[in-house]
Order: sequence, then C-alpha cells, then structure tokens
Amino acid sequence: MLELKNISFEVSEDSREKGILKDVSFTLKDNKFVAITGPNGGGKSTLAKIIAGILKPTSGQILLDGEDITGLNVTERANRGISYAFQQPVRFKGVTVLDLIRLAAGKKLSAAGACEYLSEVGLCAKDYINREVNGSLSGGEIKRIEIATVLARATKISVFDEPEAGIDLWSFQNLIQVFESMHEKMHGSILIISHQERILKTADEILVIADGEVTAQGSRDEILPSLLGGENTTSGCKYWQKEER
Repeated sequence: MLELKNISFEVSEDSREKGILKDVSFTLKDNKFVAITGPNGGGKSTLAKIIAGILKPTSGQILLDGEDITGLNVTERANRGISYAFQQPVRFKGVTVLDLIRLAAGKKLSAAGACEYLSEVGLCAKDYINREVNGSLSGGEIKRIEIATVLARATKISVFDEPEAGIDLWSFQNLIQVFESMHEKMHGSILIISHQERILKTADEILVIADGEVTAQGSRDEILPSLLGGENTTSGCKYWQKEER
C-alpha cells in the first residue's frame, strides 16, 4: 500500500516560491487501479514523478507498506517495487528491445520469454525483438514496448504518466485493452495520469487534482458522473477527453 501524506512541492519562479502541489494526501491500496485526472498544469505529472522518486517533495511523507520512502531516490524506489512509465518514453540507440526487456526483468530472460511480454501488448514479437529502441519506432510502438518492460518487472506499483499522449487512436484502443488485462492479471496496483474517459471508466478509483490540490476523490461510480456531466468548478474548463467513436 502506498500512502501520501500532506505532499507539497514548490519551485522558484521570479524570485518567489510557486506552489505546484499543496498538501496532497491519498492512499493507493493493494491491487487497485487508480486514475488521476484534472486540468493541464494542475500538478498531476509532478505528483507521478514524486511517487517515482524523480522529484522530491518540499514537504510531506510517502510510505510504502509502512516504510518511509520519502528520502529514497528513483533507483531505490524501483528496487522497492515502484515502476514508472514516462509520458514520452526514452529511446536508447544501440539497445535492442530484447536487451531492454531483459534489463527490466532483472534476470537472464530467454528470447522466447521476452517475446511473451511483447505479445501481451499486441506486438508481433519476431518483428520487434531485435530492433533498436530508437527513433525508428512510432509513438504507439514505443509506448507498448515500455509497457512490456513494466509487465516484465511485475512490481507492486506501476505508474503511467498520460500513456495516451502522442499516439494514434488505433494504438490507444490497444493500450486500453492492455491496461484492462493488467488490472485483471497483475497482483499489483496501477496508477495512471490521464484525461481519457475510457481509462477513467476502467479505474476502480479516481482522484481529481486542480491547482495543485485534491478537489475530489472516490470510487469511479462516485466521481465519474460529475466529470462527464459538468465542468471543473475550480478552473471553469472541461479537462477530460471523450472516447472517440
């Protein structure tokens, strides 16, 4: 279980401190799928990076299964069981897909074993296993390969920062199926930053962040109707994206 207690994050701007997150608290229970949504610039991605250890909070506490991990860096948190998928996945010239999946798995994985993870994300393994993780891959391909590495890690908590960003509709629909399958099969928690209605409908719980503060949190059935039926009362603008039809 992941617990965030009174997390705040400030940056210096024009010789003044600007609050990006303000006293954010929530609990991610075991084996739950939680979606975080809200207006652009509200602090969602900052929160994801704080959970992963890429950024350190200005104040507050983070507990993982009761252990205080607030001061741990990204590598130490990864070793504790937190995976993080970037909004724009990193590309590695000279590194093959097989190399990357083996590295994620942390063991001498066979090519056939690595191919199973690629198949789970809808990629024809023989077409990708020996390709380099470079600019030759499309946005949808690199997203799915990154998700394959998260599957290979099989950690307690998987954090995805706007996985729909920069990919086409066909790839997005396939990603949704992958997340639904992950939710059914993985014995771990999933946390996704997203504006997409389809992802919000898949989540067990929804957390809404606007202007750096939690403005709503609860079950999907409690929160989703107000998101789909009205406007964000803090910013006065809609911040979710309807499912394409």
